[in-house]
Amino acid sequence: MRFCYAHRRFTLYPQSVDSWNLAADNYTDEFLTKTKALGFDALEVGLEVLSGLGNEQKAKDFASRLRDFGLDVGCVRAGGTLHTAKTGPQNQVRLHEAIEYAGWTGAEVVNGAMSAPARLPGHPAGSAPGSQSGWEISQDSSRDAMLNTYDELAIVFQAACAKAADVDVNIAVEVHQNSPVDNSWSALLLHGKVDRPNFGINPDIGNVLWTYDVPEEDFDSAIDKIAPVAKYWHCKNLHRVYHPENNRSVFLRVPLPDGEIDYRYAISAMHNAGYSGYMTIEGAWAGDQWYNDGKSIRYAKAIWDELES
Repeated sequence: MRFCYAHRRFTLYPQSVDSWNLAADNYTDEFLTKTKALGFDALEVGLEVLSGLGNEQKAKDFASRLRDFGLDVGCVRAGGTLHTAKTGPQNQVRLHEAIEYAGWTGAEVVNGAMSAPARLPGHPAGSAPGSQSGWEISQDSSRDAMLNTYDELAIVFQAACAKAADVDVNIAVEVHQNSPVDNSWSALLLHGKVDRPNFGINPDIGNVLWTYDVPEEDFDSAIDKIAPVAKYWHCKNLHRVYHPENNRSVFLRVPLPDGEIDYRYAISAMHNAGYSGYMTIEGAWAGDQWYNDGKSIRYAKAIWDELES
């Protein structure tokens, strides 16, 4: 198993910046040294970082600098809805742009979650940032989707896969709340319709946990079903605090060994499926990112070493 860092904080004194709005200059020597020291092999880099560089040579130089610290650009992150009238066309352009940058930087995969900014009324405070998770309805969910949604998405991803194949890049769709791919059956439905060797799923079962007030799927069952078609893997853990009188839940982000999802089982399932991609740790939102994320990667590596022994 190789380990990629999808940091959700970006702090190392004197720098504390928004991890969703970074520039290449934020990747300081100190940050890269610390990331490698934790045991990571690669970084997940947002398209906003790479597009800010503006051209092929600067993107290659950025990747070369990371390699000087023993790190690869493992993934280019480029999410957003691809099927809605308002934002779908522009996000399809971004997807193709991400493939171009992935080719230039040597990234193995382009990953995206097909979720949109919250627009439904009654967004419960304390749920996932920027979304409407943790209540009895989910925006743009598979529960409400029509079959033609997946047919149209398949066409979009088949075209993306053709372009990605030319530069030896995989395309992964993340199981994510507030999107039509939010559980195992919808992920397998889309995977079967796209039917391309460089297309796969990111089985982020943390997102299954916080989609609804009561999870609609058992986490162990979900990872068993999706592991064979995985191309990339986001890992995070949470505690759910359920308020049945309000038909809602709030969630507390914790390191991998400390939450409700059994990552020993999940890692075993991926190992059994012969998964050879990145295990990508989505880091802490708050507190000491280096302590919390160090705890997560040490736990994951120890389990993987047991399975390999």
